[in-house]
Amino acid sequence: MRGFFPGASSKADLYSGDYCTEWEFLKNVLTYNGVNENAILREDRSTNTYENAIYSRKVTDQNNLSIHKAIICCKAFHARRCLMYYQLLYPDTEFLLCPAQTHGFNKENWYMSDEGIHKVLGELARCGNQFADILKELMTSGK
Repeated sequence: MRGFFPGASSKADLYSGDYCTEWEFLKNVLTYNGVNENAILREDRSTNTYENAIYSRKVTDQNNLSIHKAIICCKAFHARRCLMYYQLLYPDTEFLLCPAQTHGFNKENWYMSDEGIHKVLGELARCGNQFADILKELMTSGK
């Protein structure tokens, strides 16, 4: 764990600030691109994707927001797991995925490189392993 968010991996000339969290960085990106600061909800406690879904739900509930439709923007190879977690926490919400191509691979070429195979199949394994643990936890907690 770094203890800080390292900042932009691309366009560092536009987003060169020091950021304690990923949320601070993304807020800067949004406001730089014209989004009103009052329209940005704060969730900066999560340390992983499942926590992000949990804490996002808490934030929207605290703001009395009923989310009917939402867009998930994430790395393409991460989209399935991210969608699974958000569908679990927001069962009545329609999600639209906006996957971003990163690391130079996408759905057409991921299997052509060692890194692509590692990333995609690693995500596939996490989908099964992590989601199974979450479901077991939910069953034992009675939720």
